[in-house]
Amino acid sequence: MESNQQSKGTFAWVGLVIMTLAAGAFGFMYFDQKDQTETKEVAIVEKAKELAFTQTKLDSVSRNLDAKIAETQQLGGNIEELMKVKARLETDKANLKKNSRFEIAKYTAKIKEYEQFLADKDVELAKLREENTVLTATNQTLNTENTGLKTEKEALTQVKQQLTDSVMTYSSQNRELSEKVAIGAALKAENIKVLAVTPKGKIKDDDSYKAKRVDKIKLQFTLPSNPLTQSDEKEIYVRVLDPDGAVISDEAMGSGKFNWKGQEMMFTTKDRVAYQNTNQMVEMTYDNAQKFRPGKYSVEVYSEGFRIGSSNFTIK
Repeated sequence: MESNQQSKGTFAWVGLVIMTLAAGAFGFMYFDQKDQTETKEVAIVEKAKELAFTQTKLDSVSRNLDAKIAETQQLGGNIEELMKVKARLETDKANLKKNSRFEIAKYTAKIKEYEQFLADKDVELAKLREENTVLTATNQTLNTENTGLKTEKEALTQVKQQLTDSVMTYSSQNRELSEKVAIGAALKAENIKVLAVTPKGKIKDDDSYKAKRVDKIKLQFTLPSNPLTQSDEKEIYVRVLDPDGAVISDEAMGSGKFNWKGQEMMFTTKDRVAYQNTNQMVEMTYDNAQKFRPGKYSVEVYSEGFRIGSSNFTIK
């Protein structure tokens, strides 16, 4: 009996020992697993922090790069290299979002390269700003000079216009004076008489003549002296107009055309006279082969672009 009780006590003790050992083993395993889980959680948190930090740095680089591109464009610089770096940066940002196993060291190196590139561009931009400042100052100076030149040009244009107006005024006055001098110097045919020459050669001096007694007409007039008129050979044209106003002309008798005030006119006869400025008498004869019909005739005398006299006669 006592022996059975001892055996039961021994088994109880052994069971207690086994349970204690089992509990210790389970406890060890539990705390070890807990430590591993906490370590993994810490690692995940650290990785997330590194990813967020890297993303933030890349975004900062991207904003800085955009600012450099905008300023370079504004200053008129070349943005080709900046745009290439911008494309590479966008690729790195996209790869960072896709890759959960990114290498922090690799991206840290990239960020340093980008930051160094931006620093180098700051130096270039500083030079570009300085150049633009100089160009702006030069442009302002040129604009000021250009404004001054425009003002001078306008002033010169006004002076030129004034001179042109003055020249035109003087030219007009000179032309008027020349015309007055020319008019003053023009010949004048005074005391014009139209004489009839009969078939027998007798000369009749009257206001009217019988047609059958007029074979020719003789024109007599005086050229008075004029200190403004040059003493040289003058060409004198005579126009005889019939009762209908038509010019009597016959080329066989020396008729033709002459220019008067820009237009051609028929003349009946002409002659060249050596003007001597001595109140000389001039005679011109015209033989009308067709004979004169009854009516009132007009006589016009021209020389050197002027009509220098006129008269009339009647045929009965």
